[in-house]
Formats: sequence, structure tokens, C-alpha cells
Amino acid sequence: MVHAGDWLSSVPTRSVRPSSDADQVAKSILQRLPDEATDAAEVVDELAALAEPGLMAIQSGRFFGWVMGGTLPAAMAADWLVSAWDQNNGLRFATPSAAAIEESAAAWLLDLLHLPATADVGFTTGATTANFVGLAAGRQYLMDEAGWDLEALGLSGAPRITVFAGRERHASVDLALRYLGLGACVPVDADHEGRILPDALAEAMDQQTGPSLVSLQAGNLHSGAFDPMREAIAVAHDRGAWVHVDGAFGLWAAVSPTLRGRLAGLEDADSWATDAHKTLNVPYDCGLAIVARPEALRRAFSVHTSYLIATDAGPGDPFEKVPEMSRRARGIPVWAALRQLGRDGVIAMVDRLAANARALAEGLAAIPGVEVLNDVVFTQVSVSFGSDDRTHRVTQRLMAEGAVWMSGSSWRGREILRISVSNWTTDAGDVAASIAAVRGALEAEPEA
Repeated sequence: MVHAGDWLSSVPTRSVRPSSDADQVAKSILQRLPDEATDAAEVVDELAALAEPGLMAIQSGRFFGWVMGGTLPAAMAADWLVSAWDQNNGLRFATPSAAAIEESAAAWLLDLLHLPATADVGFTTGATTANFVGLAAGRQYLMDEAGWDLEALGLSGAPRITVFAGRERHASVDLALRYLGLGACVPVDADHEGRILPDALAEAMDQQTGPSLVSLQAGNLHSGAFDPMREAIAVAHDRGAWVHVDGAFGLWAAVSPTLRGRLAGLEDADSWATDAHKTLNVPYDCGLAIVARPEALRRAFSVHTSYLIATDAGPGDPFEKVPEMSRRARGIPVWAALRQLGRDGVIAMVDRLAANARALAEGLAAIPGVEVLNDVVFTQVSVSFGSDDRTHRVTQRLMAEGAVWMSGSSWRGREILRISVSNWTTDAGDVAASIAAVRGALEAEPEA
């Protein structure tokens, strides 16, 4: 507890970047495991000292690299309890408290996100595995509809499922398709913000026959934009497709009355994926796989043996909803975060993240030499500093200085600085300090 407290108290003022790299940290670690035992307290002291130089202050209000949230106090404490309780949350019979608390969190989530109350919710390691779960349920459903016994026969000789996704999909969708043996997707044209074009989707689907699956996106990696859900889902369903929504961070916009309209029709999809360790700010690792057809999900992941005491209850066993028979009760910190915030608090946090992104974009756009490249509709901001070379140099300087952390990327054929606003602690002071840091880095890296 002392080491954890020391770390947390240092986060608001410390440099965001680590002071040592992995190779430097590795040199401080014993190369050979000692033969003799070591006192547990001494081990923890050693661990804290070894790790401290190589820790990234991801919980800082000035961390905007990738899409990583901080940690709400109740969620952090709940996560400590999860480790202390050490419940293997696979069976309702064996771990009733863990199962019931996760089921409560699932019901609250479905209500907040305005998704079908009858959907199943699986607590996964992150959005990549949540995408895997939703797409696996879709594969199961389509094979069942085609009369193919996937469990007995596998994929060899099965009807081919054609998967359609926007050209600016996240790579985790491609990973999930690879895991599932579905092959590469058919890329569908998108607009300048990365939103899939419904007419292009219809044209692409009409050129294929057989079972099909469509993956849409709630929150583009660079622009934050949302695919036109109602129109794209209608196109897909009219052609008998299963529709999955990758909403790693953007699905949370559905909780906000001011943002929900951008996701109109979202509830008509068949499965959804998001992260709780991003926008909801619970500790790693926690993703959410939501499936509107529980029978397809449970057929894909359930298994029955003589030693597993299965439940006949409606919610089903936790292991039937994720690709793990053994796992920690990662839904308990989700329950704690929701309980701490309440409905109004979740809405306010999501709206505040979006407002901070707009404030960053407006402040940066006022600096000569800065171009904001996207319509800031949620929590992502993509900027350029003129040439690719200067953009790269400014980005590298920002990361090296460590006052803020913003990551580089490439979008629309240009080098960019990408800002992701995900931390619940980010405030006006952090926004102002971050704008000042960018201004300083820009002035130190003139155009060649």
C-alpha cells in the first residue's frame, strides 16, 4: 500500500514519460533466480524500486497517447479486492458473489448504452478479444443458419463467410478475423473522416454471395468519427448479414444525450465491443463483449463436462460468454466504477472527455503552424505541423520532454500527432499545460 500510495501521489507532477527504457530496467534485475527464499515484504520493496524508473504515468491528466484511461478510485480499490478474493469467475455455482456482481454491472451497462436488455455481456481482456467474441458469435449464427455443424465439422468445407469492413477499421478487427479463420475482409470505401459509405457497402455486398458479416466502427482511431449506424446496419440486414460494432472507445458516446445522436440506430446491430479500461477508467485489463443473441454466443463458447456444475439460470455461466474457462472477476471493478459515478456521473465524465478534446483542438488551432485535420466529434484530435518531417520532429520532442505524452501516427497519407482524451482526471489546467507544451516544442523545431 505504501508503494502504491507513493506512486499515485507522484503522478500529477511527475514527468509523464518513463526515465528508463526496458533494456535499462532489465539490467537492474537479477539475471539468475536465487536459490534461497526472500521475505515477501523485501520482494515488494525490490520490485517497486526496480520498476519506478520505467513506469509511464498513464494515469496523468496529461497523458494523451493511444487511448488509455486512468483509474477511478473505487475501481482501483475493487481491483485490489478482486486479487485478494482470488475468485475464478467461470461458474455461477462456484463463485456466486463474483457472478452476481458482474451480472449487475452488465445490466447497468446495457441500460446506460441503450442496448437490448436481453443481450449477453462477457467481460474480456480488452477490445481485441471483445471483437473476437462478437465476431465468433456472428460466425456461429451464420453457420447455424446455413445448416453447417461448426462444432463437429470445423471450417474445412464450410460455406465461406464474407466479411465487410470500412477501409479505416482498427487492426484488432483484422486480428480477430485471423484468429477465427475467416480470412481478410472486403474493404469498403470510407469518407474523409473514416466513416464507411453505406452505398459502397451495398455495392460491395451485392457482388458477393453466401453468408456475410459486417463490421462497423464507433469511434475512428484518428478522427473519432462514427460510421452511419442506421443506414449501414439496414444495408447489412437487408442482405442477411450479422452486424458487429467495434466501439473500443466510441461506444461510450451512446450514454450521452448530447452525443447519442451520432450513433442513431446502434441498438439494431447484433454484437458490440468496447473497453472499460479506456473511457470508463477502470484498471487494465477489461473489455466488454455484448451480443444481442445469447444463444449464438453460448453455442460458440460454452462447454459441458461432468465436473463443471452448470447453471440453469437465465444469465448463464460467465465462461459461456468469453474465450476463457478461468479468469479473474474483472467485471467487479466495472461495477465499482459505475456505482461510484452513478448514471449522471458516467454521462458527465463522457461529456467532459469530449469537451476537453474540443478545448485542446481549439487551443492548438490558434497556434500558427498547427492544423487540426479532423472534425472533433468525440475524444480524438489529429494535428499536423506542416511538413511530415516537422510533424515527426515535434512529436519526438514532446515525448522526449515528457511534460505531456501524445503519440505519432499516419493518416490520409500524412504524418500526424494524435491526441486521445481518455483520462477522468484531465482538467482545464492539464489542457492549458498541454497546449503550452506543444507550442514550445513547435517553436523549438522550426520548418526546415
